Amino acid sequence: DLQTGNASLIEIKAASRALADYPKSPEEAKRVWLAAGAADLARAQPPYLHTEPFPGPDAATSDIKRNNFLALVFCLMLGTAALPHILMRYFTTPSVREARQSVAWSLFFIALLYLAAPALAEWLTVLWLTPAMDRLFVEPAGERRRFLDRLTLALSPGHAVHANRYEAAMRARNRLLGEEGPPDRDWLAALEAQMAEHGAAIDSARRATVVSLGERLTDQPEGPFARAGLRLEGWTGGGATLAADLAQSRARDAAAGRALVGPHRSDLAVTHLGKGQAAALCSTGEQKALLLGLILAHAGLVAERTGAPPILLLDEVAAHLDPMRRAALFERLAGTGQVWMTGTEPALFAELDGAAVRLTLGAGG
Repeated sequence: DLQTGNASLIEIKAASRALADYPKSPEEAKRVWLAAGAADLARAQPPYLHTEPFPGPDAATSDIKRNNFLALVFCLMLGTAALPHILMRYFTTPSVREARQSVAWSLFFIALLYLAAPALAEWLTVLWLTPAMDRLFVEPAGERRRFLDRLTLALSPGHAVHANRYEAAMRARNRLLGEEGPPDRDWLAALEAQMAEHGAAIDSARRATVVSLGERLTDQPEGPFARAGLRLEGWTGGGATLAADLAQSRARDAAAGRALVGPHRSDLAVTHLGKGQAAALCSTGEQKALLLGLILAHAGLVAERTGAPPILLLDEVAAHLDPMRRAALFERLAGTGQVWMTGTEPALFAELDGAAVRLTLGAGG
């Protein structure tokens, strides 16, 4: 008896739900058994390759998925064409014929955008630094994980697939653990196996990025931008241990409403190598310099690995630098590919005369 044995409330409630869900008659037991068998048979079907377009068990299903995709693109085209600033263009043409031509050209370029954007993402790497990232080192660990995942994705495009599938499996497991009644242990084991497989790939790619980027930063000489030391903290298991850890923590995870172990619990620890101090304890200016040095080092690593320099988007980067660091930044960016920098004062970019194209936005846009 769980109550006389001083069992936990979670175990007592789980046993109560299991007893309430127990079949009350042979007919009900047979119905439950047949339903479980059909569900397990459906789950046991071989998975589709993620590289297969519009996968399905037959041609009819594949055709439906393809038509749904084309219908979605068509709806997005019409929705974009109906935006107010585009719609007004159709009312300012001198004739009906030119209005129709404007609609046709708009739909053509919008379709080109939606169809070409995924392909462009495979060939193009974009790195950015914005003022919203200035507090990266003092924000919750989730922000640094997302930042690290963006860095990893630029070096390992397959990282996004593993991250998405890990998140999907984790959400399904959390939902299953939160349901009334005892969860399906076989289904839980299958979800935990998926989390272990993709979690190991996520952790491996993150650690490879941290090691490569850390070595590049360590080898750099002391300069105007502080050198950052990188370390991955938190969960340190692998695929083999993650499945076992998840199985052992089902009761705790059910009570917490979330998974308490896995790569989603990792954190990127950054230190100021010159001072031997955690980045979170450095001054605001030092944190900005650490982050800028990290982004520049990563851009160099991406160019070295892929053979093509990434596009850099640096928002309000010059405003927080003294003249010496600003000159060093411009010198380091010279010849590194396409770089976009924004600022509110033209004087900040005076040293770039003749070496950059200036775009000025006035009050009217």
